[in-house]
Amino acid sequence: MITIDPKSIETAKLQGYLQSSIGPRPIAFASTIDAEGNANVSPFSFFNVFSANPPILIFSPARRVRDNSIKHTLINAEATREVVINVVNYDMVQQISLASTEYADGVDEFLKSGLTPIASEVVKPFRVKESPVQFECKVTQIIPLGTEGGAGNLVLCEVVRIHIDESVLDKNGAIDQHKIDLVSRLGGTWYSRSNQGLFEVPKPLSTLGIGVDAIPNFIKESKVFNGNDLGVLGNVEALPTEEEITIFVKENFEVKGVLSADDDIKKHQLAKEYLNKNEVLIAWKVLLAKK
Repeated sequence: MITIDPKSIETAKLQGYLQSSIGPRPIAFASTIDAEGNANVSPFSFFNVFSANPPILIFSPARRVRDNSIKHTLINAEATREVVINVVNYDMVQQISLASTEYADGVDEFLKSGLTPIASEVVKPFRVKESPVQFECKVTQIIPLGTEGGAGNLVLCEVVRIHIDESVLDKNGAIDQHKIDLVSRLGGTWYSRSNQGLFEVPKPLSTLGIGVDAIPNFIKESKVFNGNDLGVLGNVEALPTEEEITIFVKENFEVKGVLSADDDIKKHQLAKEYLNKNEVLIAWKVLLAKK
């Protein structure tokens, strides 16, 4: 067994040990607005429920280790004292990952992730339609835990409204743990799915992904692709060029056959096969290829 003095190692390495050994951690997909009313939504896995009476949820947007800066979510929570915490299930996990990309101030993560904002009843921040349970909250207290990179900020949230999708309820009106299909965070790129165990989600690009909003409508409207597929497609830095697509088609007889059939469904199904193998750029080449 190794023994570590937390003060003797780099914060990034310490954070890795903490996150890899303390889990699975539930994910708070926190929706806020800034003082001008611009929407922001971002996931946090330093999160849990701490009280039922009053109903209190706490999440912690930590200072960035690399430069000690703070996140838009924290700035917005301090300014407006309101937040909506949306729970995360498997059907939306890739879009959640895309929303964690650090887009510039003022960029709408709802648009980039392809998730749907819907109006709340009591607070101003939007709820996320795709989330099976949404908690409208008033921020009662924010407790900074330090001033250096990696320091957390406990955001204490009192729940003032709960919205539950009826599709996740059992016959007695309780939340069915199989139906809700929650996901949680572990260390590195690992997640846990309540129904099936461990799986990986590649971290978002250090450069910015194009976002779901940049995906052509014929792909977004296809019955073949789900939200997770769109999240993966939106996490590329740039689309393949026409030259790259042409070369790919010339060298791939299967793609030629699908294109000659002039069947969009078959074309989309082939692209989805590549997505399932995590060959995202090839999937894009299939989707953008022409006869």
